[in-house]
This record gives sequence, C-alpha cells and structure tokens, in this order.
Amino acid sequence: MPTAIAVTGPDLVLPSPDRHTPSAAVLQSAVRPPRAYSLDQALTEMHTLIEHHGYVIALCPASAPAAVTQRLYAVRSVLESDRIAVVRSDLPPLGLAVLALQLRQLSVCDFSPGVLASAARLLSHYIYAGALLGSVTKLDRVPVTLQSHAKSWLPGAQFAVLATPRPELVKLSGDGSQARLTGPAFGTKMLYAPGQLAPGWVTGHLAPAWRSQEVEEARLPAESARWWATGKLVEFAAAIPDISVLYQLVSSVRRDDCHWCGLELIGDRCAFCAAPLPPPEDRPGRPVRALLPRGAT
Repeated sequence: MPTAIAVTGPDLVLPSPDRHTPSAAVLQSAVRPPRAYSLDQALTEMHTLIEHHGYVIALCPASAPAAVTQRLYAVRSVLESDRIAVVRSDLPPLGLAVLALQLRQLSVCDFSPGVLASAARLLSHYIYAGALLGSVTKLDRVPVTLQSHAKSWLPGAQFAVLATPRPELVKLSGDGSQARLTGPAFGTKMLYAPGQLAPGWVTGHLAPAWRSQEVEEARLPAESARWWATGKLVEFAAAIPDISVLYQLVSSVRRDDCHWCGLELIGDRCAFCAAPLPPPEDRPGRPVRALLPRGAT
C-alpha cells in the first residue's frame, strides 16, 4: 500500500484525477473536538493507518488551532512511532488541498516515505495560491499597507492577493483588467472556489494572464473565510497537474540519508524525526542536479 496522506479536514480532499490516485485519510482526531474524540480513539485511528500503509504523512495547516497540532504530536509521542510525519504548511486552505492532491499522486510512485514527506516543502514553492477579496481590513497573512487598509473601507473595493510563493497585493480598479499578480512561468491548472464574490475576475482575467491550461471550480474550504479574514472572497490556486512533471521535479533534487532515523530525505531536515541535515562537509558526496526539470518550464 502507498504511504498514507492524511489531512485535518474533509475540505482538504480534492477529487482524484484518475483511478490510480488514492484518496486522503481525514483525521477525525483533528476534525472532532477532544471531548468528542478521545485520545484512545485518536491512537487507534493512527495505528490503523500505520498498519495498513506503513507510513503516514499528516498535513496540518500552520493556522490550525493549537489543540489540533497538540493532539497530532501527542499521538505520535504516545505511539513512539517514527513512521508519522507531521508536516505543517503556511499555504492557504485551497493551496493546501492542492498540495495534498500532489502528494497523493506521488504516493503511488517509487519515492520512499522520507522523500515524499520532505517533498511537501519543495512542491509548496510551485503552488501559486491567493484570493480575490472584498476586504483586507483584518488580513494578517499577507503584508497590507495602511493605504490598502483605508481603501478597503470604500464600498465595492476588491483586492487581488497572492499569498504564496511570494506575497503580493493589488487593488482592482475599473473592470480589473489592468490588475496584475506575478504568475507561474510553467504550465498549471487553476482551481478557484467562490465565496461571497463572483469569480469573473479570476476566470476572465487572472487565469488567461497566467496562461492556465485548465480552469476548474472547487468547493470553498470551510477554513478559508477565517484564513483570509473575510467571507467576501474567491480563493484560487494554480499548480502543476501533470504527475510526470511532479515526478521529475522531486527526483531531480539531491537525496541524503537522515543521520538519525535513516530515512531518505530532500532538503535540510527530515520530515519524520525532524533531525537537521549535518553540515555539507559531514555529508557523503552525491551529485546535485537541477531543481526545476525541463517539463516544468
């Protein structure tokens, strides 16, 4: 069985694009309050996933309540298992759902659990996630100028905001056709999830400007209004949809062995035991290849 990809809410599970991509496991220990779902039940839930899949990668938004992350780490500690990776992400909700889908797609490939878990950080840099907002007065996820705060009080004001990979914010004027957000330099599929705003600017202006190869509507995650601090929004995320390109992207990065748990990893830290990579002079020599494959440009 492939490594299990677990998420902290059902809204983070996008439909599988094909019959080969497994679904994600929704952790009830994160969805239900501690009083309604005991620690023993949470332990059983995680133990069952480990028994069936061998390893579990639990994606947890950095914005999740403290009780959610504390429960995940408590389960890992009590089970004394090095087969559970708790991967926290700063991506907005729809972007995190896209990341979960990409990991699900890659879980059926020949990547080891350590490489797959540490690939989450790499793939996050290639997800362009943002939102069209009707207000930025309470937004604290992206830098907002005092001028933008003031303009946010004007009736009908709308703002295009990019959260990742580099924060940007522009105010829309007129029909919004002149508003620009820095987009990806590679082929993507765009998902958009309407809240209390019409998606016309996202589908009619942003998607063509970013040369998105495909545009598809998704359900707005329940967490989105809290993350963006307003219900007047249309959330969007553009990412690489092709599993062959994702595979090339991950496989092109140098791999190392964790000096603590022995799992393979990419990057500077093991996602399972959190041990940092030793200094370069203490690592065994391996060739370093290009970070971005040709198929992603």
